[in-house]
Amino acid sequence: MRKLKVCHITSAHPDGDVRIFHKECVSLAEEGYDVSLVIPNTESRIENGVNIVSFTYKPSSRLSRFTKSVNLAYNKALKVNADIYHLHDPELLRIALKLKKKGKKVIFDAHEDLPKQILSKKYINKYLRKVVSRVIEKYEKRVTSKLDAVVTATPFIRDKFLQYNNNSIDINNFPLSREILIDEKQASNHKENNICYIGGITEIRGIKELVNALEYAPKITLKLAGEFSPISFKDTISKVKGWNQVDELGFIDRNESLVLKNNSIAGLVTFYPEQNHINAQPNKIFEYMASGLPVIGSKFPFWEEIITKNNAGLCVDPMSPIEIGEAINYILNNPKEAKTMGENGRKMVIEKYNWDIEKKKLIGLYQELSK
Repeated sequence: MRKLKVCHITSAHPDGDVRIFHKECVSLAEEGYDVSLVIPNTESRIENGVNIVSFTYKPSSRLSRFTKSVNLAYNKALKVNADIYHLHDPELLRIALKLKKKGKKVIFDAHEDLPKQILSKKYINKYLRKVVSRVIEKYEKRVTSKLDAVVTATPFIRDKFLQYNNNSIDINNFPLSREILIDEKQASNHKENNICYIGGITEIRGIKELVNALEYAPKITLKLAGEFSPISFKDTISKVKGWNQVDELGFIDRNESLVLKNNSIAGLVTFYPEQNHINAQPNKIFEYMASGLPVIGSKFPFWEEIITKNNAGLCVDPMSPIEIGEAINYILNNPKEAKTMGENGRKMVIEKYNWDIEKKKLIGLYQELSK
């Protein structure tokens, strides 16, 4: 019997993207599907049972990413001649209906709530943001209502798409089983006075306030892992008083990330209260929990349900360096309570917030579309 051919497409994500490659593509390949991944600027190869099909593209502008990159990805994807196409970027909606016309089944994977995300984009004139957001929302609705399924990264985004497409399902970015610190013996016996932030380093992710908070937590070092966007933001942050307590690590890989978390006393995710953040589920919350780390997160009702309701950390006003500093000091000065928080978070990941559960939902969707 012929294996069903599946083709995931991204025009913007990097090689090795955790959601796209390590979770979705590898899971489908393990289930017996013939999986290809069309992705820019890497080496074409077969890895973990996934046929990686690359195309070369260096963006000259945001506009060219929405045009030339999509066209190159589409041409590569057509050559795969898959039965099901799974699209991972909003700009790829432009080719979704073209694939449908060729008799293909098409899934759109909404990693973010794009219309709400637009409202935080400072490179768009503030008077135009609402207009652009509305236009994108109408376009998104028109296209996705005609697709075979919509996959979303959170229940909140799922509920939005259910208004347009009844076959919308949330497949959350919960940790892979191999990254869950299951046995207490795996934990480092030597915790240093480090807190960690791992991810994109941008203004709206609260990094300036986090560095400012170090002034109120003088015994702590912030291990800052990730890339600045824009690069000029580093110049702004490096002038903040608490910067002398920052150990800037740059980009680190998954293994380095696990070591860093294992040697830290808390993980930070103090995003600004932007519309796209309030109901989001940042991967790092669950990855910190998976490593047995207490989480210090923003005081959003949805995040409080995950963090404070499970006694897995503390939630603070992300705009208040003093409040962030007080939470850091609480974790530092109450090691037994911090250990309990870490254990509670790890337990919740083992029982509920893990990829094994989400993988079953993904496979179930593909089995339904295969009929």
